[in-house]
Amino acid sequence: MKDGHGRVIDYLRISLTDRCNFRCVYCMPEEGVQQLSHFDILRIEEVEQAVRVATTIGIKSVRLTGGEPTVRKGLVDLVRNIAAMPEIENVSMTTNGVLLPRMAADLKAAGLSRVNLSLDTLDAEKFHKITRCGSLDDALCGIDAALESGFNPVKINAVALRSLADGFLDFAKLSIDRPLHVRFIEHMPIGDVSEVDGISWGKDGVISCEEVFNIINEGARAQGLGELVPAGEDKPIGWGPAEYYHFPGAAGTVGFISPLSRHFCSKCNRLRLTADGKLRPCLFSDVEYDLRTALREGTEEDQRAVFLQALGAKPDEHHDKVGTERGMSQIGG
Repeated sequence: MKDGHGRVIDYLRISLTDRCNFRCVYCMPEEGVQQLSHFDILRIEEVEQAVRVATTIGIKSVRLTGGEPTVRKGLVDLVRNIAAMPEIENVSMTTNGVLLPRMAADLKAAGLSRVNLSLDTLDAEKFHKITRCGSLDDALCGIDAALESGFNPVKINAVALRSLADGFLDFAKLSIDRPLHVRFIEHMPIGDVSEVDGISWGKDGVISCEEVFNIINEGARAQGLGELVPAGEDKPIGWGPAEYYHFPGAAGTVGFISPLSRHFCSKCNRLRLTADGKLRPCLFSDVEYDLRTALREGTEEDQRAVFLQALGAKPDEHHDKVGTERGMSQIGG
């Protein structure tokens, strides 16, 4: 199914919960957000029905997000039921990875194809400042668990900030010895956080992926690693907009996602479903369509109509709009 701008929309990102075991400064306040009530949040069977209807308009790939999706009860069964739908080609998940050591094997057996792990720094002190309560060792154990369980690819998503530039090369080097795919994502200032413990999350903290690329190459040359070169056919499977490179002979890749400096809106292929059942045509827009009511009170055709309404409302691009009424934990990463 194509939207009004001729783009094929075949990817649905679903936030399963607004709850999280971290309190990352760019995602939610330290005290957390006012959590959705049990009535407000979609039930697992409603999420399944939403996916089933989404397949009728051409959705083939589903990504489960949060908050933190691994804290949602029923996750493994949900993955199994979505993966069993004939029209679904791929079920993936974005997670902070902390609970993967106890869940990765079950998720893999249920049909989860791949995982993206959110990790913004390899400095233990900075990690704790950013997450407010997390342990870097726990996050690294999550990466190990993903690899040991056979997920392929395993991607690491790092939000690029100017104040974290001294760690970019160390991040990139994770891709040398193991099949890890490190992706730097330009920070999108959503919300009102400006600076926490010396780490700037406002507009002055934004750094372009081109600058990140140059910083990594400069450090790599100094260490005799060789520069990043285009990955070509070696890039990992995925439906995202990353541009991939690798160090010569590396087991993994280094990717760059540039939503601000190099708009990829013309290639957008997704819709978003929030944990409280709202369909969002665009991350940067506050326009939402109420799917929850249709799921609970309407017919399948009513539900399909909401999807088509959201599909028809996708904008041509975000027009450099930053900031939304909802925070990232409420929208879904």
